[in-house]
Amino acid sequence: MSGEEARRQFLEWLCGERRAARLTAAAYGADLAEFLGFLIRHLGAAPSLADLGGLRVADFRAWLTELANIGNSDATRARHLAAVRSFYRFLAKRLGTENAAVSLLRSPRLRRPLPRALSAPAACSIVAEIGEEARTAAAAARDTALFALLYGGGLRIGEALGLTVGEAPLPGREGMLLVRGKGGKERMVPVLPAVRAAVAAWLVHHPDRRQASPLFVGARGKRLAAGVAQRALREFRRLHGLPEHATPHALRHSFATHLLAEGADLRAIQELLGHASLSTTQIYTAVDEAKLMAVWRAAHPRAAA
Repeated sequence: MSGEEARRQFLEWLCGERRAARLTAAAYGADLAEFLGFLIRHLGAAPSLADLGGLRVADFRAWLTELANIGNSDATRARHLAAVRSFYRFLAKRLGTENAAVSLLRSPRLRRPLPRALSAPAACSIVAEIGEEARTAAAAARDTALFALLYGGGLRIGEALGLTVGEAPLPGREGMLLVRGKGGKERMVPVLPAVRAAVAAWLVHHPDRRQASPLFVGARGKRLAAGVAQRALREFRRLHGLPEHATPHALRHSFATHLLAEGADLRAIQELLGHASLSTTQIYTAVDEAKLMAVWRAAHPRAAA
């Protein structure tokens, strides 16, 4: 049996028995066709089923190296390798052809994408002006308070929307805001006077100020959906020419990035964000380094040399 015939049987099995989505099957088929094309060049002939079983670790590494040399990213190469591994599992279970070498390969290490923060002026403009786009005075006060809390306290959108009226940070209330994060983990977050004032201004319009009521509600009086807040910011950024990554979560990234830029301690930022591990918070140091490098490349006379 040829390698191409084995590929076709694998795709039939993937679509028939595994009921894979059409786009998934198409992606696997293309990745495996590319792999077999490499083997034709590498071996000098179209591979047979026996050839597939006889490939060594060095052969697979040569294939991954070629993918890298033609510009494929780590994520793309990891996807190609996943397709080939699935193919070899099929060969072992259905066609009796095993190859231990493929299990010895390490997937390309994927770099964690850097958080995309907004500039301080852009973040401040959202807080100051987003209410201007609301249809009613109540919605304007609510949106202003919500986005002030996201940027001023570094909250996740779900954390802010999970607050009750009784937990609202208001002027005159002592202490910090208790926030319930992922996994029910609690943390204390300081709240700026301007944020407390914005929340107080929203509560004037709140239709139900009982202690257990949701702090942020929609037009029908129920807890505000995250999609409504996301849509409001999406419309605002289009009208004001902000970048596409201007989202509610970008305000949390901006909170951390701007604190770090002003000299805040990384451990303190970890506590404020509610990260379980410092390594999660350390990614913001990479953001700061990337910004410094960008400034250096733009300004240093020998940067382009």
